[in-house]
Amino acid sequence: MRTIWKGAISFGLVSIPIKLFPATEHKDVKFRYLHKTCQAPIRYQRVCSACGQEVAQEDIVRGYEYEAGRYVIINEEDLEKVPDERSRSIDIIDFVNIEEIDPVYFDKTYYLSPGEVGEKAYTLLRAAMAETGKIAVAKVVIRSKESLAVIRGYKEILAMETIFYPDEIRDTAQLPGLERNITLHDNELKMARELIENLATSFEPNKYDDEYRKKLIDLIHSKIEGEEIAVPQAAQKGKVVDLMEALKASVEMAKKASGTNNEKPARKKRKKAANE
Repeated sequence: MRTIWKGAISFGLVSIPIKLFPATEHKDVKFRYLHKTCQAPIRYQRVCSACGQEVAQEDIVRGYEYEAGRYVIINEEDLEKVPDERSRSIDIIDFVNIEEIDPVYFDKTYYLSPGEVGEKAYTLLRAAMAETGKIAVAKVVIRSKESLAVIRGYKEILAMETIFYPDEIRDTAQLPGLERNITLHDNELKMARELIENLATSFEPNKYDDEYRKKLIDLIHSKIEGEEIAVPQAAQKGKVVDLMEALKASVEMAKKASGTNNEKPARKKRKKAANE
């Protein structure tokens, strides 16, 4: 696992040397774009939109568009003038309950490992947060971008999640097609609750597979081997006409899948006493 950042966690007068590692990786199947005739990869060129000439890397500069079609050039010397006190520090600001942060705020997860002479302070911070049930809110600069982050215990280590600032979360009022005043009937809620209860279980991430990726890889291998590819027929899904009927059908499907029998057991007849 490759280190992508080195610095220190800072809270109060305590400084803990740490190393930062990416906690996740995408397993997407990657394709290249090819010329259909030559079957060779397509190469993209950097071309100026004004003069049409190809531009060398050393002739490309960074610009900010402050008006339509008008730019101010920002070079490395300009960026160095921006105060960057957190360039090598994760500054803890607060300790909060994780339940107070909606998952929409979470962005990317990193693993934190202790640097040299930082093991005891690292372990102490993790243990103290576990005992208090708190997570740390911090600020950090990674790759010239200041991010808000939270630090929490994960298994036997500390993990850091970068989170979005409030003004980066889009307002749900922008979503089209949402009716704000919809009446729900009690029987509809009852059926929906029953469906949820029949599908409720513990979260076991290992039981969820990327089925599409597996099928795509199988298709690629089949084409490499020169096999004929059969087009599978898509399962026909009935149109949802009545919400209650759809809920009832879904509940029955969930019960069958879980092996739940919705029939009540027959009551046993009471035996008559000898003197009756």
